[in-house]
Amino acid sequence: MELSPVFARRLYLALLVESLDRPNVPKLIEKTGWPRRTIQDVLKALPGIGIELMFVQDGRRHNDGYYQLSDWGPFDSQWVVERRCVIESTLGFTA
Repeated sequence: MELSPVFARRLYLALLVESLDRPNVPKLIEKTGWPRRTIQDVLKALPGIGIELMFVQDGRRHNDGYYQLSDWGPFDSQWVVERRCVIESTLGFTA
C-alpha cells in the first residue's frame, strides 16, 4: 500500500494528537522534527479531510493549551493505527 507523503503527514499528525498527552505545537515539533510552520499547516489542513480537532485553552496566554482530536471523520482510527508503520515509512521515520 502506498500513501502520498502529504496524506501520510496528515494521518501521522492526527495519530500523534490522539496518542500524546496534551499535544501542543512544541511537543509535536519535538516528536516529528518538522518545522513549526509545517505542523501548523498540517493541523489547519486536517478539517479539510474530515478530521476534527479542537484547541483546548489551558493557560493565561492566547496560545497556551493543547489539541484534542474530536472526530476521525471518514477514517477508521483502527485502520490508521494498524498502518502506522507504513505511514512512518512513507515519512522517512525508521524504527
